[in-house]
Amino acid sequence: MCHSYFRTLIGLLGLLGGLLPVAVAQAQQAPAAPAAAATARLTGTVLDSLKSQPVPYATVVLLPADAAVDKPITGAATDEQGRFVLDKLTPGNYRLRALFVGYATRTRAVTVVAGTTDAGSFRLPTAGTTLGEVLITGTKPVIEVRPDRLVYNADQDLSNAGGTAADVLRKAPLLAVDGDGNVQMRGSGNFRVLINNKPSPTLAKNLAEALKSIPAEQIQSVELITTPPAKYDGEGTAGIINIVLKKGVEQKPNGRLSATTGNRNSGLNSSLNFRTGKLGFTSSLGGGLWYNPGASLRERTSFDDSGTATSLLQQNSDVQNNGGWYYGSVGLDFDPADHHSFSLAGSLNGWGGSSDQTLGSRSTPLVASRNEQLFVRDNRNRFSGLNTELTGTYTRTFEQKGREWSVLGQYAGNPSTSGYDFEQYDGRLVPLSPAQANYRERSRGRQPGSESTIQTDFVQPMGKEDKQKLETGLKAIWRSTGSLVSVDGLQPGTGALIRLPARGTDFDYQQDVQAAYATYSFGLGKKLSLSLGGRLERTALAADFRTTDTGFRRSYYTPLPNGNAQYTLSEASSLRLAYSRRITRPYIYYLNPFPDVSDPNVVSFGNPNLDAELTDSYELGYNTSIKTATLNVSGSVRRTGNAIEQVSRLISLEDNLTEQTFRNVAANTFYELNVYGSIKPAKGWDVSGGPNVRYITRRSAALNLRREGFTAGLSLNTSYKLPKEFMVQAFLYGSLPDPQIQGTGAANLFYSIGGKKTFWKERADLTLNVTNPFNQYWAYRSSLRTAFFEEANEYRAYNRAVRLSFGYRFGDAKSGGGSRRKTISNDDVKGGGGQQGGQQ
Repeated sequence: MCHSYFRTLIGLLGLLGGLLPVAVAQAQQAPAAPAAAATARLTGTVLDSLKSQPVPYATVVLLPADAAVDKPITGAATDEQGRFVLDKLTPGNYRLRALFVGYATRTRAVTVVAGTTDAGSFRLPTAGTTLGEVLITGTKPVIEVRPDRLVYNADQDLSNAGGTAADVLRKAPLLAVDGDGNVQMRGSGNFRVLINNKPSPTLAKNLAEALKSIPAEQIQSVELITTPPAKYDGEGTAGIINIVLKKGVEQKPNGRLSATTGNRNSGLNSSLNFRTGKLGFTSSLGGGLWYNPGASLRERTSFDDSGTATSLLQQNSDVQNNGGWYYGSVGLDFDPADHHSFSLAGSLNGWGGSSDQTLGSRSTPLVASRNEQLFVRDNRNRFSGLNTELTGTYTRTFEQKGREWSVLGQYAGNPSTSGYDFEQYDGRLVPLSPAQANYRERSRGRQPGSESTIQTDFVQPMGKEDKQKLETGLKAIWRSTGSLVSVDGLQPGTGALIRLPARGTDFDYQQDVQAAYATYSFGLGKKLSLSLGGRLERTALAADFRTTDTGFRRSYYTPLPNGNAQYTLSEASSLRLAYSRRITRPYIYYLNPFPDVSDPNVVSFGNPNLDAELTDSYELGYNTSIKTATLNVSGSVRRTGNAIEQVSRLISLEDNLTEQTFRNVAANTFYELNVYGSIKPAKGWDVSGGPNVRYITRRSAALNLRREGFTAGLSLNTSYKLPKEFMVQAFLYGSLPDPQIQGTGAANLFYSIGGKKTFWKERADLTLNVTNPFNQYWAYRSSLRTAFFEEANEYRAYNRAVRLSFGYRFGDAKSGGGSRRKTISNDDVKGGGGQQGGQQ
């Protein structure tokens, strides 16, 4: 579920949007009810007709009983549970109307009596699925445009069946996933990924691998928040990706069993859920395998100080990535009394695999004084990880609507292991037996890690009509990680491996973050709603690098202001202006000063003197809906004045040796225009998608570099319902290369088609998906240019895939709903871009 406080802010905006009809009525001088008689109250609930789930922030308006008069009398927005309250009414006959983007509008007669009248529930169908007063059950739209975010309803996209979380994110708006599973949001790898609005240490550590261990069938939706408010941690300059997992909390036991087979992945998944009395139970269990071949090419030309080319390096490799995953979770919700709720949730997420590579290298001299060098390496890499989490929450609500206090605690353990073995054969490009290797090396490492979090939050409505709200909170995070790695190399003349102490590493790292925030939301008039907030974060770092007998301790404070304004144009249209300042803390990958010399031509090390990045984001958005169509247009600017970039310099021309480290050397600005919409051209046919265009400038006075240029992307998703419970769907995403500080990034292309047949009284379905059927592979080509070398890289991702999935639902197979639960959101560490460190 999305962070309840952010949704509370949206609720306030929705409330003010719901009162727009009142402003219209007053502007047209509609007669008001006598004040002395306005003592009645009307309540009710708005639900999704398909799953009987609440529809939060829907608009509800009260109209005169005369159908010829369509001037609203009053209105409101539903809360997070779909409930609404209309106060100060005059008893009598009226019409009540409920509407929300992506759903059809419903209107019905209602009689208001003195005191409180319960109007019952409105069941809103998907837009275009009503006929008079007869309700035909439909499906949720694949893409929902909400005032503060875009929501991709993955459970409504049949092409996700049998896939992984990486497949799901690949189809979400504003996101791009390359052949290695590395994710970008709005062209940046600097973002946060949450699971049910909670952090996952595994995701932060290695997003690309961890996404393979989350089955797509467990994912309900993906929420994309581009300008998070103060209640969210300050990290993630491009925004927040919240992956919402399915929950089943209906009265009767229900669940799902599914199996998938294909040439890229296979797996088994299951879930079991029920609710009895005051207790709710949810669980899931699954496991699977993935297979991911690839190939890479590199061509590098080196230059001396005069600009003369000195050598040409050509490398090629074939890579076979194989692995497996297992996943399990269990959750308990307990409501012992009114206004008191407890929840306890535990999960484990394990993954491991291998990456075997044969690398051939040829270095051709371009000057007479040097000789050609050839070698081939046979590499075998192994890795594994386990993430365990335990989260407990207590939520206290009050008689006053919207008032709430919560306390949350979480402990997460995230140890991992890694290692490699390789043999190098000089003077040839084909490997021999290990006994004939000129050099051999072995490395084994483990990375312990844990994270503890506690936070408390309080929401206080203010004013007689609850148009004002104050939200405050405190939070503390304690992180502990480190690395212990040993390296063994071939002893000359003996054939035995000996320990190489200078190549190993041993360090501990602590990061503690304390934060306090406050947000005040209020309205100005009937159309304008505002939210002003600020967050203050203190970061304390401590590291002990035992190998070099060095370390450091640092602490700093960071104020993070933000604001939001929404202007309601009509019942279905609004403008939104938002500002936020975000922080990017350098994590251990950036700070560790121990030199990595595993590449004989490159010495890499971190910089413990790095400062945190600060990014200012400005966004203007327009939302509207016309009958069965919705549209979101947004323009944004993101400025980072002290961006962390990896920089290289030549330290030995004779040995072609360079050093790489990180420095605050760049000023980056992203100007972006996003257009996203959905439409139903005909009955049973849905189309959604849109383009995005970015102009990027990257400047570095320290490196005397300036790079700028345009890039663009396009995503399209369409589905069509056929007779006899058949459905077909297609998806396309493509993007152009983008300018980097020292080169150019890669273009991207991904497309898929699928079909699904539902049978056994809608309890079973069989889905066939084909990905990139017309391309054996997609070549991700990038370039790197410095004063002393030019390099062209190509990675071939063999992502042509065929996948067949079978699923069966048993029991009362509805999902979602239930009581609102708080979750912890540790979205404050740089490193979510798929690669370690998550660079932009």
